[in-house]
Amino acid sequence: MPLALHLGTDDLTRCRFAISPLCQTHEALRMLRRPARHGYHQGWLRRMSRTVAGLDLRLLWLFIPPPGGYTPDFLGPPPEDPYPSIDDELARMRATDPALAHAEMTRSLACTPGLSESAQGRAALDDPAATVRRLADLTERAWHALLAPDWPRHRAVLEADIAHRSRRAAGGGLDALLTDLHPAVDWAGHTLTLRRYADVADAQRPDGRGVLLMPSVFVWPDVVSGFARPWQPTVIYPARDMARLHTAPRPPQALAKLLGHQRAAVLTGLAAPSSTTELARRHGLAPSTVSAHLLVLRESGLLESRREGHYVLYGRTALGDALVERDVTPAAR
Repeated sequence: MPLALHLGTDDLTRCRFAISPLCQTHEALRMLRRPARHGYHQGWLRRMSRTVAGLDLRLLWLFIPPPGGYTPDFLGPPPEDPYPSIDDELARMRATDPALAHAEMTRSLACTPGLSESAQGRAALDDPAATVRRLADLTERAWHALLAPDWPRHRAVLEADIAHRSRRAAGGGLDALLTDLHPAVDWAGHTLTLRRYADVADAQRPDGRGVLLMPSVFVWPDVVSGFARPWQPTVIYPARDMARLHTAPRPPQALAKLLGHQRAAVLTGLAAPSSTTELARRHGLAPSTVSAHLLVLRESGLLESRREGHYVLYGRTALGDALVERDVTPAAR
């Protein structure tokens, strides 16, 4: 039987989103170990191959078992804040109770026959506090090497996903939000069903804290559930448009006829908010040309902008999303 979770009134009012740099780091590491997740990240994998080879991640690999196995939740605990910093999350990880770490590491090692009895497994369990510190140090290295350089773009994709789903919830309530997370997630009659997970007796049930929803760039094609005690029930699902993170998509033909090819390409490529410089590099255009296109698109109500640090980021509005996703033709308008 699949894992079925009935959400009570308190749970329904406390469902929330979060973006976790720590969880994204561990999903990236899991992606490296699971070829089924590689499809949309071939370019990133090629670019990072030397960097990955230079990282000694053997201790972390112990706790990233084959698909279906358990990865300790303390490696990426559900964040308490919607937008935690990586420093705060690493500090929280380092403060993990050694007894909890020992229990979760034991469960994880048991997923691979013989690993608990191996020299590496026994050493990790003999001093769980020291193992937690080493795992946190390795995670910090992986973060800086693999994710930090691209984090503004990754975060923009995740924020765009949350904004899109928030608009759906505003228009259609939780039904509109929860029915579109992933093909393996069903929502009906206040029950959230994860069809890729078996229902087990010790699965934690929603208890009024709600369910935490976290989009991920690296989790596709999976959906990841976190229902181990004592953590908040969590669902990690593939972010919309994560496939376009490393490429500039071709604009639909009808949209190119409507707006012109360059302007349509800029609009289509803004699945996640981006700066003028990034768009110019992605599309092979002069920054002045991109600026002119952005001005027209913003004045037409298809884009909005916000300042983030030294950059101005442009993102599609709901109207811009509709135009791209529905491939509206001039006649249809």
